[in-house]
Amino acid sequence: MTTFSATDIHTHIVPASFPAYAGRHANVRWPQMAPGPTCRHCNVMIAGKVFRTVTDECWSLDRRLEAMTKSRVARQVLSPMPELLSYWLEPEDAQTLGRHVNDTIATMVDDGAGRFAGLGMVPMQDPERAARELERLMAMGKFRGVEIGTNVNGVSIGDLRFEPFFQAAEETGAAVFVHALHPAGTDRLIGPPAMPALVAFPCETAVCIASLMVGGTLARHPKLRIAFSHGGGVFALVLPRLMHGWNSMKELKEKVQSPAEQARKLYYDTLVYDPKTLAFLIERFGVTQLCLGTDHPFTIQETDPVGAVDALRLAPKEHELLLSTNAARFLGEAA
Repeated sequence: MTTFSATDIHTHIVPASFPAYAGRHANVRWPQMAPGPTCRHCNVMIAGKVFRTVTDECWSLDRRLEAMTKSRVARQVLSPMPELLSYWLEPEDAQTLGRHVNDTIATMVDDGAGRFAGLGMVPMQDPERAARELERLMAMGKFRGVEIGTNVNGVSIGDLRFEPFFQAAEETGAAVFVHALHPAGTDRLIGPPAMPALVAFPCETAVCIASLMVGGTLARHPKLRIAFSHGGGVFALVLPRLMHGWNSMKELKEKVQSPAEQARKLYYDTLVYDPKTLAFLIERFGVTQLCLGTDHPFTIQETDPVGAVDALRLAPKEHELLLSTNAARFLGEAA
């Protein structure tokens, strides 16, 4: 099946350059770019060390469009490389960096002839500042919402301290894309540097979703549109266990809405690399809640996202839901 209607909600950008640090704090993990191994690569430098070598698809529209044609994707939603969220910076520094990254995304959206939508970044280490910055972004008319991490310096975003941000997200109609960031448990992993992304990210995302449910964030903000990367991690497997606890523990059932019902109101990307797993997520969460996602342009990306959906052999209407219709609802572009 050939189609170019697909919308990819999980892609990342890195600016081609960063301004020199001009703040007032010492020992700042301010990113910079340095030459990479080829003319099409750069090294993202953080604290003087190579964090990641990236291709020019991170900032070049022409290169992204080439890749989109190969993967049969009509439209990409651009969000920052998660490490750029920089929750470890002082809030004013994170806001300055965020505005540079957001300006890069806005320019790419403007220059993309309708092929791109933007999710910006806000300084979540200062929830009130994050709320005001989100309001500013949404008022610009260039962004559909923001990307945030699963935790802020080790504090789950389900913590009550982040209430100002989520209230602003609901009130402005911002889409919120949640990406695993600095997951817990990496000290126990054995293997190469990629192991946290392969193993710890899915667990981190499941913990985050459960915290948003049990902490009441989702109940307090029923109109919030929020999506989770990597198919929600392992949350689909955790959900029956959470439901057993909800059914058997009075302290949960009296204070928390049914986790299963909450789960079917959230959005999840399709980035699970396996048609059988994707079919399981559809059964668990509903065919209306899955949106195409690839993690383009990083090594871990799904290179044939449309093919992964084609393999499910869904009815045409359901096929289109996964490719584009659900994404339009998540982004606030359709009812």
